[in-house]
Amino acid sequence: MRVTSDPDDPRFGRAVPCECATREDPKEQRARLVRYSRLGALTRLSFNTLVKRGRTNDLALQARYAEAVAIAERFAAQPEGWLVLTGPHGAGKTHLAAAIANRVIEHGNAALFLTVADLLDHLRSSYGDDAEVEYDELLEQVRSAPVLVLDDLDAYAETPWAREKFFQVVSHRFNAALPTVFTTAKSPGDADARIAARLTDPALAQVVEVGGESAPRYLAIGAMTRDRVAAFTFEAFQPDGIGLDPAQRAGLRDAFLKARDWGESPEGWFVLMGATGCGKTHLAAAIANARLAAGDRVAFVNVPDLLDALRPGREGDAVTLLQTIREVPVLILDDLGAQKSTPWAEEKLYQLLNHRHLARLHTVVTTNLGLREMEPRIASRLADSDVSRLQEIAAPDYRTVGRREFVSRPPVEEPPPPPSRSRGRRA
Repeated sequence: MRVTSDPDDPRFGRAVPCECATREDPKEQRARLVRYSRLGALTRLSFNTLVKRGRTNDLALQARYAEAVAIAERFAAQPEGWLVLTGPHGAGKTHLAAAIANRVIEHGNAALFLTVADLLDHLRSSYGDDAEVEYDELLEQVRSAPVLVLDDLDAYAETPWAREKFFQVVSHRFNAALPTVFTTAKSPGDADARIAARLTDPALAQVVEVGGESAPRYLAIGAMTRDRVAAFTFEAFQPDGIGLDPAQRAGLRDAFLKARDWGESPEGWFVLMGATGCGKTHLAAAIANARLAAGDRVAFVNVPDLLDALRPGREGDAVTLLQTIREVPVLILDDLGAQKSTPWAEEKLYQLLNHRHLARLHTVVTTNLGLREMEPRIASRLADSDVSRLQEIAAPDYRTVGRREFVSRPPVEEPPPPPSRSRGRRA
């Protein structure tokens, strides 16, 4: 029952047991709470039946999973705010969520467990004349459950009706700050914008990564392998170039200094613009080396090669690949503009860049296009001065100015000729 209708009362929106419930036999109370919970066969999933360091031999993942278990146990002991469990399928999110609900029931309190898909199915069926529970009653039960666990946030249907009904539940519980647990295989920020804003609100929600496979420190899509990128450092770059006029030399040195600064202390986006062969890729690779040395995970992605990998019918999981690139801490997106421009290609690139723009993820872009030559939505994000720093290099393509060496490499000195041998007689 509820003890107050005053929204200023700290007990507002919270259910408390009535006097008859406090006199209830413990076994009967538990049976009633289990029926209410809708856990079904998941009553077997408890903190006692899980492996607290997960089922992997990776020590880093073991530590991450153990931390997630500890956080879940604290939440179950004192449910407050929201707990968002995120991680790949099979990581153990549902077990942890069910364990929270079962622990709450062990303490004599009510918890309701539903997958998001089941919740929406129940709401649809409640419209019928023969429904066991009427729609308004069911919706109120879910919105106001003392502790609500919503499993598999990714599974709800992408229809206007589903989004609106689910948002009603989420919004009500957010406004009332009711204890809620969510599980999702995707990043919470990838949900519908209105829901994502609530799932990631640090004032109420705690996002916990449950586990998964160890991500590689370096990912290459294209020819810039880890061995190859290692050769492109700031030390190997020649910031004064060769054969440049004073203005070109000053512009190249300015780009070098700013790229080095960004590599040491990244903030937002860094966009290198200029003609093919002016040194953009070398500077981008040097940034990649700097961030790898600092311990970041880095992806070096050639745009045409990325789009080839994402095209329908290609081998591999394109969805997982795109998700990995969207979320990597540092992304080097090389040669934007070299791809064949099609509506499909522009949409994929927009999805990638828009996500990283909204999430403010560190991104380096190299391009030989001007902003006016780009797809308008992409150009708008690259030009956003709150996120992005544009750096133009006016140096010409080293391949067309008669140089044999890269502008970023010092000339190799020819070894002196061997001393000639005298054919005369020894004195």
